[in-house]
Amino acid sequence: MNPTALMIMLLSLAIGTTMALVSHHWLLAWIGLEINTLAIIPLMTKTPHPRAIEAATKYFLTQASASALILFSATMNAWKTGEWSITLLSDPYTITLSMALMMKLGLAPLHFWLPEVIQGIPLSTGLILSTWQKIAPMTLLLQISHLTDLNLLITMGLASILVGGWGGINQTQLRKIMAFSSIGHLGWMVLILKFNPQLTLFNFLLYITMTAAMFFSLMLISSTKISEISSSWPKSPILVTTMMLVLLSLAGLPPLTGFSPKLLIILELVKQNTLLLASVTMLTSLLALFFYLRLTYVMILTLPPHIPPSSTHWRMTKNSPLAATLTTLALLIFPLSPTFLLIM
Repeated sequence: MNPTALMIMLLSLAIGTTMALVSHHWLLAWIGLEINTLAIIPLMTKTPHPRAIEAATKYFLTQASASALILFSATMNAWKTGEWSITLLSDPYTITLSMALMMKLGLAPLHFWLPEVIQGIPLSTGLILSTWQKIAPMTLLLQISHLTDLNLLITMGLASILVGGWGGINQTQLRKIMAFSSIGHLGWMVLILKFNPQLTLFNFLLYITMTAAMFFSLMLISSTKISEISSSWPKSPILVTTMMLVLLSLAGLPPLTGFSPKLLIILELVKQNTLLLASVTMLTSLLALFFYLRLTYVMILTLPPHIPPSSTHWRMTKNSPLAATLTTLALLIFPLSPTFLLIM
């Protein structure tokens, strides 16, 4: 892609997200979401391949449907209340707005577009779609968290954790696995949204850090399938080792960063006297743990066939300071979690 066009698209992404973040008006927030949607579509189709065109079309149709529902609900709410303020919502329209924002995020049962879209686009665009594109809808959802329906959030949260775990078990494509991982993590965030929005924001920031670290690592070794990462050890042993640790962090194993939000969310659910919900959440998260452990097993604990005796020529010369920084954060933030929560 032309560098000027790429810069314009990335600038449009930044402007759209910023508009949605700073707006107190539903119409301005909707415009920000639309700019975001239209700016990423050229990035999806920068490789002229039928699979990329299909992914971009699916993404556009889904996002357009969600945006239409947001605009319709906000207009009806303004008609009823006389105001366009984001924090002033009447009862029926809160549910439709919440579901439209969850559809933009890719929460179950409105998740079917996300794995297919991420599978059809390059890793660099998948990184933007999995992290940056979720900032604006999640911020709007956080702003209306005190008005949303608790039963709706719990149902969609549990469904997302279940789908995120179950859907990723039988996958061999890494981009689809990351998509189902995203669905599962968003389910944890939505589950606790009504009880403790601050904890949802903390979980979201850690999710962005860990997912970005994983995507950057996959981009460095140019791997999109499990069979490719199984033979990536000769290329860069240190990078593959840190990738394995990032995967375990995404799984939520102590003492890595990903353990922090899961621990705090379970503690918050126990404080709210929802022991059954906490138990079901922990049990369903074991499904996701299975495919994370399977990936680490393939990367580290198996030896692929036909490895040459001398693997020096396989060694990678590429390095990325940003990937190193994100990986470090994705592994070592856990001891600093109380400090971050106090700051927030």
